[in-house]
Amino acid sequence: WLGLVMLVFLILWIVANMRILSKAGKPGWHAIIPFVNMYQLAVIGGKPGWWGIVACFLPIIPIAGGIASLVMFVMIYHGIAQGYGKGAGFTVGLILLNPIFLLILAFGSAQYVGHGGGGGGEPQGEGTV
Repeated sequence: WLGLVMLVFLILWIVANMRILSKAGKPGWHAIIPFVNMYQLAVIGGKPGWWGIVACFLPIIPIAGGIASLVMFVMIYHGIAQGYGKGAGFTVGLILLNPIFLLILAFGSAQYVGHGGGGGGEPQGEGTV
């Protein structure tokens, strides 16, 4: 049963990320490719794409790497929340209740406004993959 529950959560997470990427003008199918999805989420969050990839590997380094990875993910998720016009409270939700808040962002009325004002702008950071 646990495996089935985990599979359902994985599918929901992928679908939510596909919608989030699509809303930001990125190819939704990037959500199913390991590391490309984190690269794109970092770009949407206004950070260089390599941040998402590095944040995935930092926990390999005991203690300091885990802390650095956590800080990077917090900054990426805060940038994503801001890019969709949400505040710090939504960032806390993305961190603590990630699957729920990703689904809210994906299927809610939030539209990607980008970073630096204006609507629908290209995310800051490196280009697309």
